[in-house]
Amino acid sequence: MKRILIIEDDPAIVKGLQESLEDEHYNVITATDGKEGYEMAGRENPDLILLDLMLPTMNGQDICRKLREDGITVPILMLTSKREETDKVLGLELGADDYITKPCSLRELHARIKANLRRSEIIRKEVSTFTFADLEIDFKKQKSLKKGKPIQFSAKEYEILHFFIQHDDEIVSRDMLLDEVWGYDVFPTTRTVDNYILNLRKKIEKDPALPKHILTIHKSGYRFISKPDS
Repeated sequence: MKRILIIEDDPAIVKGLQESLEDEHYNVITATDGKEGYEMAGRENPDLILLDLMLPTMNGQDICRKLREDGITVPILMLTSKREETDKVLGLELGADDYITKPCSLRELHARIKANLRRSEIIRKEVSTFTFADLEIDFKKQKSLKKGKPIQFSAKEYEILHFFIQHDDEIVSRDMLLDEVWGYDVFPTTRTVDNYILNLRKKIEKDPALPKHILTIHKSGYRFISKPDS
């Protein structure tokens, strides 16, 4: 579960953001002043920081600058009521990854959070080639071999495999696949995901009816295992 740190001094905004993000299955921690938020960012290891610009004890720009100086590279999304272009540019120059102006729609905020987390994950766990079982996969060239012979995957199948490999031995929900592979601006159904998994199993598994690499986890989604026990 991804952890999001909210640094915001307005209790009503904090409450609304926390409830909304917890509904999206994020682990949310909060700080109501700048110094507390800066210390929590270094101590709590969040995956993303929602950072207000105007804060008591330490403003958002100083927090952002100091966190980057400390070597903390998690995405920082500036959340502020200021609209001036210079404030946005300065925030980005100090190391913020994105900038959203209050008030904003929760849907837009969720989409920006997902996009920034996805980019961060790709940078952290970039995979260009991967070998498992009798498969050799080159994601950059989109070429693969099975037992030394070429095997064809569609572009979307490569994306699904790439995501699975990045999350080896983790449970991945259908909604995660829809968000991370198809994107938040496209709305296929979970049935679409199941059909792609069915086709991938036919290409990957020795016995698609008894898969060892792409397992169905009841009521949760799937788990990809590159090196099964047997």
